[in-house]
Amino acid sequence: MPRLEDPLNIGDFTVPNRLYRAPLLECAGNGDDAVETLVSDLEPTAASGAGLVCQGATVVRGEGGCAAPGMTRVHDPDFVADLSELTDAVHAHGSTIAIQLEHGGLRSMETWHAGYRAANPRLQQLAASRPPWPLRLLDRIGLLSYDAYVLTTDEVYELAADFGRSAAYAVGAGYDAVHLAGANMGIIQQFLSPFYNRRDDEFGDGVRFLELVHEEIRARAGDVPLMTKVPAETEAPPFVRTRLTSTDAVRICERLESVGFDALVPVNASVFWDMSIVRGEFPARAWRDDRYQKGYAEAFGGQVRAALVALGNRVESLAYDFEPVWNADLCRAVRECVDLPVLAEGGIRERREMDEMLGRDCDMVGMARPFYAEPELPARLLGASAETRVVCENCNNCAVPQATGESGVCRTPSVLQRAGELRREGAYERSDRSEAE
Repeated sequence: MPRLEDPLNIGDFTVPNRLYRAPLLECAGNGDDAVETLVSDLEPTAASGAGLVCQGATVVRGEGGCAAPGMTRVHDPDFVADLSELTDAVHAHGSTIAIQLEHGGLRSMETWHAGYRAANPRLQQLAASRPPWPLRLLDRIGLLSYDAYVLTTDEVYELAADFGRSAAYAVGAGYDAVHLAGANMGIIQQFLSPFYNRRDDEFGDGVRFLELVHEEIRARAGDVPLMTKVPAETEAPPFVRTRLTSTDAVRICERLESVGFDALVPVNASVFWDMSIVRGEFPARAWRDDRYQKGYAEAFGGQVRAALVALGNRVESLAYDFEPVWNADLCRAVRECVDLPVLAEGGIRERREMDEMLGRDCDMVGMARPFYAEPELPARLLGASAETRVVCENCNNCAVPQATGESGVCRTPSVLQRAGELRREGAYERSDRSEAE
């Protein structure tokens, strides 16, 4: 059985070990300090030994398409060229880095962020098809705001070309791999999902869009290792009858292998932006924090609407309680059907879980939220005993303030206290640092 410390080939590229930082929102934006912010966020993870560092989702167009405040856009080749400072910093520690490419489509800020809509009244959401009826209902009662623009066939081709261009810029800046945001209700999932996609052209087969993105990236960026998330919409509410099943997700993965993708990240998902993505506790501390009340009101259209969103968040937390390794079964089903590396994330919190999953469910394991509390977490996990566990409590206090543009950091005192104790004990000192550098 493979070990966490073993290298892994993804395409023609070798990752030094099987632990990766899954994509997280860094809130770096594109300002003068964007590159510095990304280096300060990501370099500690590389320095502590992560085999692969996945930068959070970046948007392939210069206007619209951001799912949250502070997302970085990668449409400008001059800006992306400056990101070589980030890739050089990661490579200096013997680690590797992937960039995640995205467009939010119907999940973009122009849908849900009231302040952003007011500042950008002419922006429309890009859509694979007319929004499905539950979204139109939410628009009608005023909880969301849709002015969707359904892409023509030619415009779908142009969107795929934008993914290809951004990938080429990233490869030129030294990124080792490209990771497509194929889930979390972004535009790629919207093409894949029968809930969203009711087109009558060639893109009515949603995999065709991913096939075209693959073609564009290969034509513009060469043989860079290419991976994507693939959703099974198992977490959608019962009234959603048309959705991607686990069987559908496995079949999509089989097709993507034949297309020429180099690795796959299967995830159980919903058709809505809900807590199925970040399962765990209701983040009461974050919702109560006075520092964010003004930002919540701006984002959601007033204090009353913000309170309604918080109530919905509480209800969702009951439906989507934390579940360890919640994508393991889906990853195993995919791994049994493809001859590609399968990457697993979602609820992985212990070294024991990683050891059990590798070679059975997946070929590489990743985490996201735990890195907000422990940026140097790999130093504790690589070479560790089975009992080693992250300090993250799955409380989600890190995530909710991001709706206001706040950075993704741990905000829970008990977690920060434990991380501080471990730091004082030297737990984040990498034992093989001198050899790696």
